[in-house]
Amino acid sequence: MAGADGEKKPVLEMVQADGADEGCVTFVLHEEDHTLGNSLRYMVMKRPDVEFCGYSITHPSESKINFRIQTRGGLAAVEPLRRGLNELTDVCQHVLNTFQARVTEFKETQGDPMG
Repeated sequence: MAGADGEKKPVLEMVQADGADEGCVTFVLHEEDHTLGNSLRYMVMKRPDVEFCGYSITHPSESKINFRIQTRGGLAAVEPLRRGLNELTDVCQHVLNTFQARVTEFKETQGDPMG
C-alpha cells in the first residue's frame, strides 16, 4: 500500500521500549485484523518458551494490530513470531489441499460436465 508521497508503507514494524530486551517486543501488523491476530496468537502461545502473547486492535477504523510477545530464557521474540507464521502457513496450506482434494473427489463422483 502506497502512502501519499508514493512510498510503500511497511507491513510489519517492531516496537521495543528503550532498554528492553529482545524477548519483549510489540509487532505492529498493518492491514490486518482479528483473522490473523487470533490465529497467530494461538500458534505462538503453544510454544513453552513463550510467557505471554496477545494482540489488540488499536481502533475500529484502523486496519492494524499490535501483537505483543514476551519470551522466557533469553529467546528473541521474533523467533516465536517467525515459527508461528510458518506453522500457520502450513496449517492453511493443509486445509486448502484437503478442500481441493474433496472438491475434485466430489466432481468425479457427480460426473460434473464443467469439471
